[in-house]
Amino acid sequence: MTRNQVDLQNILSNLTATEKFRELNWRGTFSDYATLVKERPEICRTSFQRLYDMVMSYGFTEYTEFKKKITHYKFFDDERNGGKDAVFGLDISLMKLVGTFRAAAEGYGPERRVILLHGPVGSSKSTIARLLKRGMEEYSRTQEGALYTFVWTDKENPRHGVLGKGIEEFPCPMHEEPLRIFPTEVRDQVSEELNRGTKGKYKIKVEGDLCPACRFIFKELMTKYHGDINKVLDHVEVRRLVLSEADRVGIGTFQPKDEKNQDSTELTGDINYRRIAEYGSDSDPRAFNFDGEFNIANRGVIEFIEVLKLDVSFLYDLLGASQEHKIKPKKFAQTDIDEVIIGHTNEPEYRRLQNNEFMEALRDRTIKIDVPYITKLKEEIKIYKKDFNEKRIKGKHIAPHTLEMAAMWAILTRLEMPKKANLSRLQKLKLYDGKTLPGYTEDNVKELRKEAVREGLDGISPRYIQDKISNSLVNSKHGEAGCVNPFMVLNELEGGLKHHILIVGDEKKKSYKELLAVVKQEYEDMVKSEVQRAISADENALARLCSNYIDNIKAYTQKERVRNKYTGQDEEPDERLMRSIEEKIDIPESRKDDFRREIMNYIGALAIDGKQFDYKTNERLHKALELKLFEDQKDSIKLASLVTSVVDKNTQEKIDIVKSRLIKDYGYCEICSSDVLNFVASIFARGDVKAK
Repeated sequence: MTRNQVDLQNILSNLTATEKFRELNWRGTFSDYATLVKERPEICRTSFQRLYDMVMSYGFTEYTEFKKKITHYKFFDDERNGGKDAVFGLDISLMKLVGTFRAAAEGYGPERRVILLHGPVGSSKSTIARLLKRGMEEYSRTQEGALYTFVWTDKENPRHGVLGKGIEEFPCPMHEEPLRIFPTEVRDQVSEELNRGTKGKYKIKVEGDLCPACRFIFKELMTKYHGDINKVLDHVEVRRLVLSEADRVGIGTFQPKDEKNQDSTELTGDINYRRIAEYGSDSDPRAFNFDGEFNIANRGVIEFIEVLKLDVSFLYDLLGASQEHKIKPKKFAQTDIDEVIIGHTNEPEYRRLQNNEFMEALRDRTIKIDVPYITKLKEEIKIYKKDFNEKRIKGKHIAPHTLEMAAMWAILTRLEMPKKANLSRLQKLKLYDGKTLPGYTEDNVKELRKEAVREGLDGISPRYIQDKISNSLVNSKHGEAGCVNPFMVLNELEGGLKHHILIVGDEKKKSYKELLAVVKQEYEDMVKSEVQRAISADENALARLCSNYIDNIKAYTQKERVRNKYTGQDEEPDERLMRSIEEKIDIPESRKDDFRREIMNYIGALAIDGKQFDYKTNERLHKALELKLFEDQKDSIKLASLVTSVVDKNTQEKIDIVKSRLIKDYGYCEICSSDVLNFVASIFARGDVKAK
């Protein structure tokens, strides 16, 4: 076999994983299972206990934001799946959700409620539900998450046995806990025996009765063996249970259809008419398909997509399933279930629930978890970086700040206008993102969040942003090796507002367009600053300028003269030089003495500690020096000449140096570095020379 040939046999042998296969397909007697339970009581956990432990098995981190302690659950990072379904910026909502799971696991009440994820379209509700379902599937395949069910067997006498004609095995159709086979009158005694000496997190407590089919078989066998339960248990084989949505085992999903096609049997099962002839009656539970979504989701999770669009008859089933943990299959008694019921709904349906007095029972049995849009810029950017990155986008370059500007606009549409007249939406966004503003403390930011009741429940969906970024990638004008810049995406976002079906009213469209103008101005300020830093990035020139400035302010504060290095003459401190630097960071004339003494005191403190002064350690001075150097060099490279396309060789060499810095230090490519230089040049050409 050559090196390039695929060794399918080796690949398939690796996939087989014999030991893992044997573990997941474990079979044993009821006695074997009792031994397992004694050793590991967590095998018998309820669905809520299992779900909570699954989330916690991935670990968590804690951090403080605006004086509030917040827990980040790593499960929702979806690292096991490469972050495909990672949830960003919703730690507070997820804390409430996991807190509900914990309370339900402890038996404090939420286990008898429908968990309703509520929020606007595209806010990750279905993603959270999908993560939980897949997490339960994967957890059930681990040793820590193992759970078991049972099969009735009658291999000695299948011809006329209680399982049916010619049937050797009858699996429990609802994958029930094997300990449910014990009659209710002896369960307390069995639980006490199994719990004796165990140190598990949860105590074994067997609740609920067998499903109608298993109950029927149990009674028939008890009759056959005159009440000898040990002989009945000889017909029980316990098997490992692996949850799987694809196989409809322990994970269910229900999506409402139009009213004419809705049928409650989709939730609770239906009669198998082909078996009626075999068993003789449609009331024989062996002739019933316990394959409704509630049935197959037993021991795991059921997701209700757009739950509040369900027909009223379905909602009655939901009430019993949540509060009583029971469902009512056709022609049979109420049947016990153990499953986590998670639904999700959008804003309009939830408002309808609130206004419908006939839905009061459902409202009373619902725990609402708000899942709003993200309101923190760096978290919103993560959504788009996940989909639009170098690994996924081939042959196209996304210019710096492109995703950031799209995310900024999305968040601005979700923020409520601050009540304080001196605070803009953009400033509010920056405060939420952890930036500092003069006069605003963490307590002020907490107040801002409290006063904005509906913040994050309105605005632009991430899906809309993703669609427009995709359009920009497809429509970019630079060919296959193109580059997408912020203006391309912002123009796409603006153009799409005309046809956005969820934006009702010209006033809102006008408001969103105005916010686009705010974002464009912010981008303009950012790239001007970047180009300024790239032009003034000559470390030697900055060091010389700093040395000159320090010499002058030292002489000024100590009332001395400065020796001119070229003439050798002692001269007065260069006031014009000092002020030209200080004005770049808005130091007024009245405060210049304070600022100069502050710098000298800072240098003196460093000297006492044996440290040498470096202008980079003083952020304000560093910025002032960069802006001053930019001002001096801007004219020497004739940046504005780029607009006229007439550039001499010397200027071009300097421009190429600036471009190389933009590429190396700021992530630009050859195309977008030229674009951004031309853009900034056009700003200066129109006379906007004030440094920001």
